[in-house]
Amino acid sequence: MPRVPRESRDETDRIAALQQEVGQLRDAVASHAVVDQAIGVIVALGRMTPDGGWTVLREVSQHTNIKLRNVAELILFWGRGGRIPEEIRAELEDAVDRHSPPQIPGAPPLD
Repeated sequence: MPRVPRESRDETDRIAALQQEVGQLRDAVASHAVVDQAIGVIVALGRMTPDGGWTVLREVSQHTNIKLRNVAELILFWGRGGRIPEEIRAELEDAVDRHSPPQIPGAPPLD
């Protein structure tokens, strides 16, 4: 078997490492888009800031012990189809209630 020069092995290793990194970055970008869209749903639902939406999403993930991206995907499916697992729905409602403003800005006070 012919010997592969050390420089060629180093380049091959570097190319493999770069390909793996590119794959990880692609996954991260896709995940980020899903999370951002779910935050948008929460922001609209709870009449809150994007930071508040992030907090709600993070709390739902922590309290249900489901990965944040998976919770985000479930929220997007719910937005499209109207169905969400009961555990997620209940925790989402609780978190939105905790972090939503008490009323719509500019609306008359609630009696």
